[in-house]
Amino acid sequence: MPSARTCLAHWGCDDVTAPSSHRVRGGDIGRLLVAWVAGTLTLLLVDVVLDELTFTSWWAAPVAAAVIGVVGLILHPLLVAVAARVGWLAVIALAVVGQAIVVGVALAVVPGVEVDSWWAPIVAAWLAALVGSVLAWLGAAGTDEGFAVSLARRGRRSRERPDGPLPDGLLIVQIDGVPYPVLTWALAAGNTPTLDRWMRAGSHTLHEWRPTVPCTTPASQLGILHGSVERVPAFRWYDRELGRVLTANHPADAAIIEQRAEGPGLLSNGGVSVSNLFSGGADRTAMVMSRLRTGRGTTITREAVGWFVLRPDGFARSLFRAVGEVVRERAQSARQVRRDLRPRVARDWVFALMRAVTNGVIRDLSTAVVAQEMLRGTPIVYVDYVDYDEVAHHAGVFRRESLAALEALDGVLATLATVAESAPRHYRIAVVSDHGQSQGDTFLQLDGATLADAVAALTSQSVEAVQTTGEDYARLRALAEDMAGSGAGSGTARRTADRLDRRTRAGSAGDTTAPGGPAAARGSDGRSDSELIVLASGNLGLVHARTDRRLLLHEIDERWPRLIPGLVNNPTIGCVVAMTVAEGPVAIGPDGIHALRTGAVVGDCDPLAAYGEGARDRLLPAAERPMAPDLYVISACDAATGAVHAFEELVGSHGGLGGWQDRAVLIAPADLAAPPAEIIGADSLHQVLRGWRDELGA
Repeated sequence: MPSARTCLAHWGCDDVTAPSSHRVRGGDIGRLLVAWVAGTLTLLLVDVVLDELTFTSWWAAPVAAAVIGVVGLILHPLLVAVAARVGWLAVIALAVVGQAIVVGVALAVVPGVEVDSWWAPIVAAWLAALVGSVLAWLGAAGTDEGFAVSLARRGRRSRERPDGPLPDGLLIVQIDGVPYPVLTWALAAGNTPTLDRWMRAGSHTLHEWRPTVPCTTPASQLGILHGSVERVPAFRWYDRELGRVLTANHPADAAIIEQRAEGPGLLSNGGVSVSNLFSGGADRTAMVMSRLRTGRGTTITREAVGWFVLRPDGFARSLFRAVGEVVRERAQSARQVRRDLRPRVARDWVFALMRAVTNGVIRDLSTAVVAQEMLRGTPIVYVDYVDYDEVAHHAGVFRRESLAALEALDGVLATLATVAESAPRHYRIAVVSDHGQSQGDTFLQLDGATLADAVAALTSQSVEAVQTTGEDYARLRALAEDMAGSGAGSGTARRTADRLDRRTRAGSAGDTTAPGGPAAARGSDGRSDSELIVLASGNLGLVHARTDRRLLLHEIDERWPRLIPGLVNNPTIGCVVAMTVAEGPVAIGPDGIHALRTGAVVGDCDPLAAYGEGARDRLLPAAERPMAPDLYVISACDAATGAVHAFEELVGSHGGLGGWQDRAVLIAPADLAAPPAEIIGADSLHQVLRGWRDELGA
């Protein structure tokens, strides 16, 4: 929320010293002076523009600017507390009128100020905000350093700060989708100065871990947070038990997936989960898909939002960056087209807006929530930032805009480290990525048809295709849902979330028919009568028959004799995985068959050779699970470049095998137990993180 006192937020809303020190630093004094001058200039401008507000003496404006800061110091915590306990429309109302209240009270007590109408303070507040937000952006409040200082100062006001020393805490930051090689290049190039500083100081060590198939956020995050990946065969899949498709970033589906996980969760007994798909067993959550509509994260989110929108270094800062992100995205997209850069996909205005929300407002809001919990002394916090993942999906894994998103996340780590200095606990900060990404032209671009089209043509049947889920809306929907709760305006928030959910699902399913085939009929419940369902998770395709058990290879051949030969002989497809009676799961290629249990290869060419060493070990667990589809389809991979071909319209993708999608990052605090030399699977990484939590007594 743009504040009428603009940069005065640095001294009007919070104490000038961090909780760890009672000294006034030189930087604090400088920020005070800058804020006071900026506030005075904005009020003088308001005096010129607004006839209903007049300063009758030269000293009235600077005194009023100072008083506005003092009044804000008193009223701001009260406004935030109210915002945390009411519906999101009330939060917006407070954002609109809250600063007008501060300005009105201040102007009423300052001599030499004439106010001729009741609405003058409201207009004055917003005229001042218009100019002041620009000054705030240009000044300290618009910088990451200023944002970090502002977040740290909240600790002095925490009502839950303990009296005595506490065991060390653990903050785990997930930088979604960052491949290990990309991070090592960024470190070498100096694009991640915070991480580089940690490495040089010896406080952290860099490690690689290998997620198994499917290389997706749902599987990896469920494994990391809950210690289990058993019942997650992809990002989306046909669930035989429920008789419908489950999609991990739909709130109801995420709740089902989490309920099936066993174990207490990494964040149980006092932890907090922020901006994740799953809760990790946390007592409290914010913007977590599996907990939406339960109300359990509402207060956390509203308190952060209430603080966030009432500050120029909160909402105004994010708003300016969001606008800049839209402009930057449209320019970058146009540059790719102008240069005929390949591979590329269409990047429309919807993605530009969603990128702005994700990389602007939600990034800062998530940081504000994490800071809030650290300053309360929460023992363990896990937060997911999807900035790099979202941009790399549409731009490419090492394109300049993707690397810029990674650099911005390095700045977030610096902010959190600054906040940690003011927390009642000493926090260890660990950084993980849930998977990597691979790059390449899409299957549609190379083949001229989708995977569903290919399956429909080979079976001469109508096929229900689920190849996109509108994932760009997921984070925005999470915020709307979490703000809904039960307070004033919750109905509007719920309707907003429902509209976003419908928009997401509208892009989820469609019917693809073979040439001349009948259209797949849908019943009153919206389900298709198609016998086959084709789904996509990056370069991992899934083919399901609508049955209550997994079909064996010979049964598939009997029903659709052209299906498997037609798929494996498609040059854009690398292999197809099916279950047999005698050998268990097998990977079938055009010139060979690989028995995954034994490693035996029959034929002239190993179909897994192009995917690199250890591909069988990473594929076998998924291929053996009862939840697996009748057929896994994995795109071809260029062994030299690591290029793969997503079955969705994504330049950067992950889900199957090939390239860097199964090369993930772990940055470990050096003074905790060293992780194993080889970490295979998210459930193994869960054990490492749980060991650190137990070691710290968190």
